[in-house]
Amino acid sequence: MNTSMTPLRAGILLLLLTVVTQISFAQNRGFDNPVLAGDRPDPTVIKIGNYYYASATSNEWAPLFPIFKSTDLINWELVNYIFPDGAPEWAKNNFWAPELSFDEEQGKIYAYYTARDKESNRLSVAVASADSPESKFTDHGPLVAQEFGSIDAFEARDENGKIYVLWKEDGNSKGQKTPIWAQEVNNERTELIGEMHELFRNDQPWEGGLVEGVAIFQKNGYFYATYSARGCCEITCDYVTGVARSKSLLGPWEKYEMNPVLKDNDNWKCAGHGTVVEKDGDFWMLYHAYNTEGSVYVGRQGVLEKIEWTDNNWPVLANNAGYERSKASLEFTDNFKRRLDPVWQWRVTQDIQYETGKKGLKLQASEENENLGTLLVQGTKSLDYHYEATVAPDGIAAAGLAVIGGANNGFGAPPAGMGISVKGNQLILWETINQQTREIATETIPTGKEVKLILSMKEGYKMTTSALIDGQTIQVGEEQDVKHLVPWGMGFRLGLVAKGATDSYAHFKEVRIY
Repeated sequence: MNTSMTPLRAGILLLLLTVVTQISFAQNRGFDNPVLAGDRPDPTVIKIGNYYYASATSNEWAPLFPIFKSTDLINWELVNYIFPDGAPEWAKNNFWAPELSFDEEQGKIYAYYTARDKESNRLSVAVASADSPESKFTDHGPLVAQEFGSIDAFEARDENGKIYVLWKEDGNSKGQKTPIWAQEVNNERTELIGEMHELFRNDQPWEGGLVEGVAIFQKNGYFYATYSARGCCEITCDYVTGVARSKSLLGPWEKYEMNPVLKDNDNWKCAGHGTVVEKDGDFWMLYHAYNTEGSVYVGRQGVLEKIEWTDNNWPVLANNAGYERSKASLEFTDNFKRRLDPVWQWRVTQDIQYETGKKGLKLQASEENENLGTLLVQGTKSLDYHYEATVAPDGIAAAGLAVIGGANNGFGAPPAGMGISVKGNQLILWETINQQTREIATETIPTGKEVKLILSMKEGYKMTTSALIDGQTIQVGEEQDVKHLVPWGMGFRLGLVAKGATDSYAHFKEVRIY
């Protein structure tokens, strides 16, 4: 039995299949979007040697900040986490917007990120470092935490080689403007030095209440900044992306008169907060967006699009990214015999205990997570899917499957969920919200039998639950509408649930998502 969180660094998750079709768009794209399927907000990407590395927001789900590896920006595998063993000691939640930066002279990788400080309760920009993206990271803690909050860091060198950290002052959270600041940082990335410099702020009508998510790249003698504006994350999102340029990192900055350069198309909406990287002489932007079909139920997915150029050297996007991913590439199976697959997540506030081996997964039960129990989850990647888990009931812990979201669609809402569990001779369809659990439907079953629990979803929010026992299918309750559980800023998670006393365990033999 593991007595602490198990590091998942050794695991590798293949996220994409090779290209099967050629899409004849203006940019002659020959790959399938989304390149990072599922809820992967605020993606960052850099190139080191022959490899690209990417990361994305984790929100409240550990391990924190996945690191993906690719040779082509298209096919990615999960190779590490910045914080595989849970949150840094100083931070409590809101683990957002990682930004990777490679110092070639030092041969070190730096990972900036946002988190909320336990003592001040302020959103803070912090940094960690490692010898490579696939090695262990050391946290250096917060660099800046302004009164309104500091988020969305990005490292850039100015025209003289000085290293600066850029970030957004989160004024929109208090009804204020949102300046983009830059300040020099020491070589160790442990302290900001010198004076703060404002680069620009939201001062144009199309930007709405904020600008954020700045990323810098250089070409044509300019520093270019991509940045996002308006509302990123809820059902009524209207996120868009603009671009600005300057001859000097500290300005003056000129905004493109035809902004925004990235906005809704037939397949994707609320696109933004990405990073630009060079490949074979061209520049590509990896950004997040909601699929217009999947919307908020799946979350913000990683979309790749080529940068085009105007005659007067402005970077623009064709706004024609499609959705070509095959549903087969999203399927998943785990029998837990070798290890816990690194795709699994848990609440950052819980120190989960589990055991894997020939008999499958034994997951320690609890009453944590707002009375949901112990959760072991992964993000959804499609609107329509079947989720199956084979369970060996023991009559003590309740072992179940659930869709996990929030108690409401507001910022920071506590976790909530609906699912099907087996305990003793009872199948139970339940909902837990605001620490209260109600039984929606129950069915009596024979004891001592292996049970295959089945959760099926249509259109992202229409859920049915059943069980298969000795070849017989038992429907549990009617179709349920779970759209009220969709969380702000995250797609649904699909979860294994172990509920009960901490001296009991739920036994899962196999899981399948298809």
